[in-house]
Amino acid sequence: MTKSTICRSLAAILAGLLFLPVSAAADTKAKGITMKTIGKTADGKEVQEFTLTNEHGIKARLINYGAILTELEVPDKEGKLADVVLGFDDLKDYLAAHPYFGATIGRVGNRIARGKFSLEGKEYKLATNNGPNSLHGGTKGFDKVLWKADTAQVGGQSSVIFTYRSPDGEEGYPGNLDVTVSYTLTSNNELRIDYSAKTDKATPVNLTHHSYFNLAGHNSGDILGHELMIAADRYTPVDDSLIPTGKIEPVKGTPLDFTTPTLIGKRIGELKGEPGGYDHNYVLNRKGHALELVARVRDPKSGRVMEVLTTEPGLQFYSGNFLNGTNKGKGGAVYKKHQALCLEAQHFPDSVNQPSFPSIILKPDQTYKQTTIYRFRTR
Repeated sequence: MTKSTICRSLAAILAGLLFLPVSAAADTKAKGITMKTIGKTADGKEVQEFTLTNEHGIKARLINYGAILTELEVPDKEGKLADVVLGFDDLKDYLAAHPYFGATIGRVGNRIARGKFSLEGKEYKLATNNGPNSLHGGTKGFDKVLWKADTAQVGGQSSVIFTYRSPDGEEGYPGNLDVTVSYTLTSNNELRIDYSAKTDKATPVNLTHHSYFNLAGHNSGDILGHELMIAADRYTPVDDSLIPTGKIEPVKGTPLDFTTPTLIGKRIGELKGEPGGYDHNYVLNRKGHALELVARVRDPKSGRVMEVLTTEPGLQFYSGNFLNGTNKGKGGAVYKKHQALCLEAQHFPDSVNQPSFPSIILKPDQTYKQTTIYRFRTR
């Protein structure tokens, strides 16, 4: 084995592992991992697709454009596999406008009020791509860039490691930010996502994952019959443009209370305003900074259960309110309102403008780290 095969260290659990470098010129195969070129970006750069498979037959597909999860096949209570994330069959649809299907979100996930913030005495202006606010990194966030990719294996578990340098001033943010996002399909039927980042100038960082899940299958109708538990007694109320007011209030006595398993559709009609549905940040009942179970979703019909574990203080629950049938998905599926849900582990929305919220400012002497796990079983 030559030194050239020893690549950059992984974040968190993958640090120091042996990499299998990706070749853009040809397809590669390894136990549990396959890779192929599926097309090119508008500027002629090749896009690769990676398939991870574990010993139980669970399969995850990812592309290095946007570090996007395009497919996730998991078994139901009878062992039948189904793809449980919304997405497209063709690269061209990911290159076009879409509602962040399966994407890695950054430099700052969620909303920043009026597209501006002040840091170390200087005001920074961002793109306002969501009404008056900035959303999910701006006009060209991390979901719309081409990431470098490597693969790794250890203990029978396969990983794809995406890296990207966000240059100083990109989308208005200060500092050169070097980001690593590692997706690992474990033997415990987990899709583990480890994030790390370093900067040379103080900058806000709030990375997250934006898959739309439907545990009955991506093309199986709405998720109102899914049962949801979120381990959070409080949430951050928002104004009409979905920016937090700065208050933190209890969920008890409101339609937002999922402290015990509750059908998503049971109280969704009680939510006021358009387009109607959940799009709320939950303040998680955390006891420390380690991984903790923070949410559980169950589809009673298929028996599929998804558990979410994270190191983050917040969880954005979104019930697919803006899906309107304009996105033709895999196999010709038409994705309509409430046909999927997102559970985005992250810091709170607009934290950069809310001094009372946990800080998202990363400084040059620090390393950003975050881990989120989506774990699957049946019941």
